[in-house]
Amino acid sequence: MNTQSKSLGHLRVLDLTRVLAGPWCTQLLADLGADVIKIERPGAGDDTRTWGPPYLKDAHGKDTTEAAYYLGANRGKRSVTIDISKREGQALVQTLARKSDVLVENYRVGQLGRYGLDYATLSALNPRLVYCSITGFGQTGPYRDRAGYDFIIQAMGGFMSITGERDDRPGGGPQKAGVAVSDLMTGMYSAVAILAALAHRDRTGAGQHIDMALMDTMVAMLANMNMNYLTTGHAPGRAGNAHQNIVPYQVFAAADGYVVIAVGNDAQYERFCAVAGCAHLAADPRFAHNADRVRNRAILIPRLEEVVRTKPTSFWAEKLEEAGVPCGPINDIAHALADPQVVQRQMRIRLPHGLAGEVPLVGCPIKMSATPPVYERAPPRLGEHTDEVLRSLADTSGEALAQLRRHRVI
Repeated sequence: MNTQSKSLGHLRVLDLTRVLAGPWCTQLLADLGADVIKIERPGAGDDTRTWGPPYLKDAHGKDTTEAAYYLGANRGKRSVTIDISKREGQALVQTLARKSDVLVENYRVGQLGRYGLDYATLSALNPRLVYCSITGFGQTGPYRDRAGYDFIIQAMGGFMSITGERDDRPGGGPQKAGVAVSDLMTGMYSAVAILAALAHRDRTGAGQHIDMALMDTMVAMLANMNMNYLTTGHAPGRAGNAHQNIVPYQVFAAADGYVVIAVGNDAQYERFCAVAGCAHLAADPRFAHNADRVRNRAILIPRLEEVVRTKPTSFWAEKLEEAGVPCGPINDIAHALADPQVVQRQMRIRLPHGLAGEVPLVGCPIKMSATPPVYERAPPRLGEHTDEVLRSLADTSGEALAQLRRHRVI
């Protein structure tokens, strides 16, 4: 596929990130067609390469050296191993930065300045460079020097105070999300910020420094829960699988499993009650409108739980769908990935891989009519593209490459 058919095919991204927030950002840019060059430590690489098991299996069912965690956030990139602690390595990265549109890094605040790879240094070499820094707490503030880990951010940012079962119920107490939400959302916000900075550069010719923080993202993404506090002065608590502002909108136990029923308005509530055979609960003035149902949640929900428990999940999924009431079963990941809707939307992909023959991956959720995401490279093996990139972009000869290897720069 040529660069004209890729949304970001005209861009080169220098990726100095590891673990999740930064790699998630740069993988998205790669999916949209950017040439992403991942700079890794010689002999070690991204920390997540060893975060297993599980590992990718080869054709004989044996573990390769590629951890599943690493594979999930590094599709579409080229891996170049450079030791940035050495002067020759710093010079190579500076050369690559001169020929790049974007640089993304997630080192501690000020750390890259010791290597001449900070924004001030690189923007002097390439004024058009968009430089995105991703840290736990940002480039400013009293916590700027702290390391940022998603679990800590979920705790400090308020997320765990509203996640988990109610304190007065069995299993109550703070709970983290099943995936690293602050990392993933910071990666997404970073990609948006980079595209905005590139649009500004297109108009002015000037790059800029983007300061992204996991803590900022965590606070921002609490959305309506923030507003529940700001408009009342009362911090929301944990509500388990119920919704803070809508009733009924939660998990219910059916006769043979669990189902989510998500009633979004009063008309849907009436239709739900009709299907459930409890029209009297729709006519009751205590429950007629959502605001009333929220106020009288403790009275209504036990009655609905009794009704839902009388029928199997298949009944509720079928009959409520027919009635236009949102409802769905609770799938595990295996069932979710096998769902015909997910399959038809091509969310499962496979790419050729040098160690395993093929690697199974989950695709990009963005669907575009003219420039759809591209899947041209599996997550790269450590240093797989070092020679290729340094020859073409840093004018490094074979003899120079050999010398750099002898000195353990690459």
